[in-house]
Amino acid sequence: MPVSDSVDRASEVDAADGDGLPINELFYSLQGEGALAGVPSVFVRTSGCNLRCWFCDSYHTSWEPTHAWMDLETIVAEVESHESAEHVVLTGGEPLIHEASVTLIEALTDRGYHTTVETNGTIYRDAPIDLASISPKLASSVPTPDRDPKGEGEWEARHEADRIDLGTLVRLVEDYDFQLKFVVTDADDMPEILELLGDLRGAAAVPVRNDDVLLMPEGATRTRLKETRNRVARLAMDHGFRYTPRLHVDLWNDAPET
Repeated sequence: MPVSDSVDRASEVDAADGDGLPINELFYSLQGEGALAGVPSVFVRTSGCNLRCWFCDSYHTSWEPTHAWMDLETIVAEVESHESAEHVVLTGGEPLIHEASVTLIEALTDRGYHTTVETNGTIYRDAPIDLASISPKLASSVPTPDRDPKGEGEWEARHEADRIDLGTLVRLVEDYDFQLKFVVTDADDMPEILELLGDLRGAAAVPVRNDDVLLMPEGATRTRLKETRNRVARLAMDHGFRYTPRLHVDLWNDAPET
């Protein structure tokens, strides 16, 4: 159920959204990233984000939020219509900006679904999340004026100030099964990843193992992934981290609903 052609656009999405959510896409596909790559999944993609990565592969949830408002009962019914799926991915945008995401996760849990929440790690919610797929945003994600897709550069300072919240990261890894998924372009990203992992390991009361750390090549198209994936795979090997593909890009390039 794609809704990205809706005319309901907003520069920001109200996080106090009652019993509904702004849904950009709702579709059935394969999980393309992380430890559960390849698992048939229903994707519930909310609109709205508190950050603006210049390379965002969900442009219409962040830079130009597009959505249709759906009540939670309708969302759950759409999920249940995909009868062979046992896994739901709540993604965005940043789904945890919406308080109603908690109610949705609770409803999915009550119905026996495994729920992965894909988050940038800057917002904490108390919810029955089965897997927190946390993707901290590195300095290479900052939309400097020369990389800003809108060419305006107004998000540079805000994104830089908000992209890492160590306290929130600690709460997420302490409270949930988690994976730390870093979008990597090249070796220049590694010092920052290693520093952040050192800070997180020093602050968290639970272990953060190398096996919990996934390096994912930057790229939303097959052409771009050809430029980044081999060197990112080598970096994963060099540092003892896991490599995760972008399976959906390999299969369907940058098509919607994948």
